[in-house]
Amino acid sequence: MASGGYRKPASPAPASGPGALSRRTDGGPAQPQRLPSGGAYGERQNLEQLQQGGAMSQSPGGDVGAPAGPADVTEGLIGFGEPSQMADQPLTEGADAGAGGGLEALGLPNQPAEDATRLIQYLPVLEHMANQPGASKAARNLVRQLKGMA
Repeated sequence: MASGGYRKPASPAPASGPGALSRRTDGGPAQPQRLPSGGAYGERQNLEQLQQGGAMSQSPGGDVGAPAGPADVTEGLIGFGEPSQMADQPLTEGADAGAGGGLEALGLPNQPAEDATRLIQYLPVLEHMANQPGASKAARNLVRQLKGMA
């Protein structure tokens, strides 16, 4: 029966270096063969031959570096002190208040209103969900919005 504790390597080597310079110090193979027990007659021998035929990876692995990020994320941004790029449009363009076009100027489909009217039939279930402890603000706000439409 094998016992725990220190096992002296068969071919000792000096201490391993850090990172990419690290090497095995026990003199063993880079990766031992893994062969299962059992199976049909001859399968173990086939697996052994397959593992002996394939070369094991010799790459050190580990630190490969971070992927390159975008060159400049601020490219194309306009600063607060810069003149407007759309001086001919009022500030309230796309809002339902002030000068300029309203929400129709944004060209968005009118689907959210249609979807909300379909959700009204589920209002009792959604109310129950919103009244549960830990319900999100978004769930409670959705119920309030649907109640306002009903």
